Amino acid sequence: MLTLKVDSVQLEFDRRKILQDVYLNCTQGQIIGLLGRNGSGKSSLLKIIFGTLTPGYKYVGIDGEYIKKGYINNRIAYLPQHNYLPKGIKISTLAKMLVDEYYWDEFTELPIYQNHYNKTASQLSGGELRKLETMMVVYNKADFILLDEPFTHISPIQTEEFKPILKRCAQRKGIIVTDHQYYNVLDISDHIILLNSGCTKHINHVDELVAYGYLSATNQ
Repeated sequence: MLTLKVDSVQLEFDRRKILQDVYLNCTQGQIIGLLGRNGSGKSSLLKIIFGTLTPGYKYVGIDGEYIKKGYINNRIAYLPQHNYLPKGIKISTLAKMLVDEYYWDEFTELPIYQNHYNKTASQLSGGELRKLETMMVVYNKADFILLDEPFTHISPIQTEEFKPILKRCAQRKGIIVTDHQYYNVLDISDHIILLNSGCTKHINHVDELVAYGYLSATNQ
């Protein structure tokens, strides 16, 4: 099993420290839930791990090998909050480029693929495109998967369908997921990390989320 290690990340915007004491490990077979209030740096941290945001300093490595750009050689895949699929290429062509052969049969049986494989991204509605992009990242060839707000744009019914897929894919991949719907993150995660004042806090019990001010006692 490979392990993704992220350490000593330092990020500033306009001399304001966003991230300053960040440490986390994610091993294949694990889902790591990343929580934090708006502006805490969750999305920035995922971009730094993926390699599309350059901080003042970072260490990102897989089994001791330094990873400068996670997207090179399919080491790390990333679901951003915005759409990422190119508009003019057929979904079936993109799927062959992105989807892990191990999961190919399972992926191509998904209704969202069956209904749209012969179309391009520009022919899909916003909701259809978001769901397809999410599935393509989850079933990606990469060793590690980063998911930014995967639950926010889907219905509660779709969320319950999505969770078992995530758990199944996490048997072979390491997954880091963040979402404002914290209860869904808590439901699927093997370990929770809270970003608080630019630092990572490793959470062992939901009471600690209250102690750090992320949740109120009534939210438990």
